[in-house]
Amino acid sequence: MWLIVYGIISSVILALYAVGFSLTYGVSGLPNFAHGALYILGGYAIWNLMNVAGLSIIAAAPLTVITCGLLGFGLYWGLLLRVRGIPLSELVVTFAAGVAILELLTWSGFYGIRYSLPVFWEESIEIFSVVIDGQRILVLATGVALVILLHLFVRHTRTGLAFRGLAQNERTALSVGIEADWIGSLSVAMGSGLAAVAAVVVLPLGMMEATIGYEVLIYALAVAIVGGLESTTGMVLASFIIGFAQTAAARYIGPKWMIIVPLAAIVLVLVVRPSGLLGKFKELEERV
Repeated sequence: MWLIVYGIISSVILALYAVGFSLTYGVSGLPNFAHGALYILGGYAIWNLMNVAGLSIIAAAPLTVITCGLLGFGLYWGLLLRVRGIPLSELVVTFAAGVAILELLTWSGFYGIRYSLPVFWEESIEIFSVVIDGQRILVLATGVALVILLHLFVRHTRTGLAFRGLAQNERTALSVGIEADWIGSLSVAMGSGLAAVAAVVVLPLGMMEATIGYEVLIYALAVAIVGGLESTTGMVLASFIIGFAQTAAARYIGPKWMIIVPLAAIVLVLVVRPSGLLGKFKELEERV
């Protein structure tokens, strides 16, 4: 039972890592390799708002999400707009921006035990004889809420429908008046904001340091690639597959094997099914 309960928790954490990355790529086709850096930057922002500005965690959390969203918006208009449509350049620009953010945080001394966030809920509950702390319950609730809200957003709002239209066919979307750059910048902003949401609820479970950003990027990439870069359902499925595999590896082999699981999953899926479990299969002539 322990494996099931903590496997679900690990899976939801992976989904939180990946949902912003998957949303941005699914809508605009932009591989935001600064995603992990924006995640840890969100942690840095909320820590400063609480410990320097003196705000409560309830007040600092939404400000952090908004700040990261605005940074993502600026990243699109300041850098990505100039290389839009050149896949390799998009990758290099976002990866370089992410490395710059992480190295700047490291240079500023953002590491060590003093950088930690308080939990939102200190109580613990027992589920099927397994004790779960309140923060992990909050992680589960946040993950479920995000999936439901995103589902409603993309199907019942004008902006969400524009997201879907651009994701399905950019040329057709342009022909009906959807502004690709505007929607693309909103997708990057929302993806960055979702990275901050993940940081706010997950980082209180441990200490913060800049290098965590690289791990988050690996996890987000693994989930997106295994599930299918343009498939939200595939992302959720991949989160559970990798999450349970990591939990089992940590329990029966050793915690150090947890980072190996997503890397092995990436290699296996790229060899067997490059489009991912639920991604659109590309015919050979489309890839030549």
